[in-house]
Amino acid sequence: MGDKKVIVVQARMSSTRLPGKVLLPILGKSLLYRMIERLQMIRHKAQIVVAIPEDSADDIIEQEALQMNVACYRGSLNNLLDRHYQAAKLHNADIVLKIPSDCPLIDPRIIDEVLDFYFEHPGEYDFVSNLHPATFPDGNDVEIMTMGCIEKAWKEAKRLLELEHTTPYIWENQEIFRIGNVTWDKGKDYSMSHRFTIDYEADYQFIKRVYEELYPKKKDFSCDDILNLLNDKPEIYNINAQYAGVNWYRNHLDELKTVSSGQTKVTF
Repeated sequence: MGDKKVIVVQARMSSTRLPGKVLLPILGKSLLYRMIERLQMIRHKAQIVVAIPEDSADDIIEQEALQMNVACYRGSLNNLLDRHYQAAKLHNADIVLKIPSDCPLIDPRIIDEVLDFYFEHPGEYDFVSNLHPATFPDGNDVEIMTMGCIEKAWKEAKRLLELEHTTPYIWENQEIFRIGNVTWDKGKDYSMSHRFTIDYEADYQFIKRVYEELYPKKKDFSCDDILNLLNDKPEIYNINAQYAGVNWYRNHLDELKTVSSGQTKVTF
């Protein structure tokens, strides 16, 4: 078995809370551009594929990907499991990384850390992530699965949330899949207190400010660099602090057996 790694970045223009968020400007480039720039900084060799819906509203994302010389796959709007599977299959992946387009502050070092863990345990895991449970600041989401793993999920998953969110069928069925999890080596858990992802206007203002502060001096700024900045300038942390801990789990607590109410903020 080979080890061709394909990073699938799901994106769309029709996000409900902040439409067009992936193309919002950050230092003269789109948010998607800045995120892919960070994905290209990882040590491990991987192909990046932007996976978008077939809807004509998303043509603009395809143009952006092509301008960056990044492959683009177009598929189902709501069946993200199918979109990830087909994109990975088309590009002959052996190992698939799911990294959503709402993580423009993702630390390339954290991606490498999760990949290192996977390769340090050859043949031991079907799925490795840093999300089950999460400890890193929200927005450093890395999920790695073998092609066999995502194919099995693609064939067997039936529930709407399993199709819409790609990987729940895998991490909800630990008797079927061999699952590994990477926790933050600092022994801390900032998953509910720090929010580096984008879903709201305040998130955009936060991300934009972090880039303005850190990027000009150090393009590959790290998670630690962001945390140090927030310590020095707590007013930046406060920009989107009200949404810390808010994630999609809150709408599915009755359907998910491996997620507890302590892993999401329900009211905000």
